[in-house]
Amino acid sequence: MKNHFLIVILFLATLFASSCSETHIPKPRGFFRIALPPKEYQKLTDTLPYFFEYPAYATISYELNTSGEPAWINVEFPQFSGSLHISYKQVNNDLEVFTEDARTLVFKHIPKASAIYDSLIINPEKRVYGMMYQIEGKGTASPVQFYLTDSTSHFLRAALYFNVRPNNDSLSPVIDFLKADLRHMVETFEWR
Repeated sequence: MKNHFLIVILFLATLFASSCSETHIPKPRGFFRIALPPKEYQKLTDTLPYFFEYPAYATISYELNTSGEPAWINVEFPQFSGSLHISYKQVNNDLEVFTEDARTLVFKHIPKASAIYDSLIINPEKRVYGMMYQIEGKGTASPVQFYLTDSTSHFLRAALYFNVRPNNDSLSPVIDFLKADLRHMVETFEWR
């Protein structure tokens, strides 16, 4: 009887051990779903030396510590914890200095960038010329920067930053979404 009981226990233990043959596979790390708003634009109506259309889900704030530069603004994207910092300068035979500064600020991202793509901006009807830089790489602080000028009087530089740790792999849906908005801003850009 004792042997019989031992055989039943051994049989049940074997049955339980063999029925748990499913191996545990760890799930990949997930990220929060990002809800992207519909594309709607509004015109910048301030009395700045320039204007453009910007997204309806963005707000405009003015730089407070700009050393007397009244035309410096931020286009804030609160839903994405990001902002486009826009600085403006009057050109006085120093356009080359401004464009070189803009290029230098882009190329400071080289240690973290895997690629930097540039594209010319040429709109002779509105006298808007410039360069847009797309900076790719996991840890780059600013994925998009551009500058615009009329070649004689105005110079504007813009850089997109996020108020989070730079991880452009997880931010890529937002970056791609905002790139389209930045292109729209450049296409609708005009000098006053």
